[in-house]
Amino acid sequence: MKLTSSAFNHGDSIPSKYTCDGANINPPLAISEIPANAKSLVLILEDPDVPKYVREDQMWDHWIVFNIPPNTIQIEEGKEPIGQHGMGTGNTLSYYGPCPPDAEHRYFFKLFALDSQLTLADKSTKKQVEKAMEGHVLAKTELMGVYAR
Repeated sequence: MKLTSSAFNHGDSIPSKYTCDGANINPPLAISEIPANAKSLVLILEDPDVPKYVREDQMWDHWIVFNIPPNTIQIEEGKEPIGQHGMGTGNTLSYYGPCPPDAEHRYFFKLFALDSQLTLADKSTKKQVEKAMEGHVLAKTELMGVYAR
């Protein structure tokens, strides 16, 4: 399975358009090589470089969407994918772009193909989604970009 964006390559800078300094909309994403037996997809955007003075666990969850239809091959720029939305760290249910408080951070767009749908409510946390995914992951891929203000 592959996750790419026409806006930036893996390891490159995320254009400010997709951050809190710009339009704060999600970048376009393309999904390919989804396992034929996938029943749903999960997309998580996280920043593991948060300073301890902001969050003790040093993690910020920017976007959590689960039960995305497995035939989804693109997520258009500025459009939320069909699926259930989890609760991000900033109490957001939709995309919230990179907004590092200190220096350059890494942002991981993680995509999972599952052999089932998740029986979770909207507003579930990333921890709840990850727990429900255990034993159901068929494939995983990620796209990482960096951003500094």
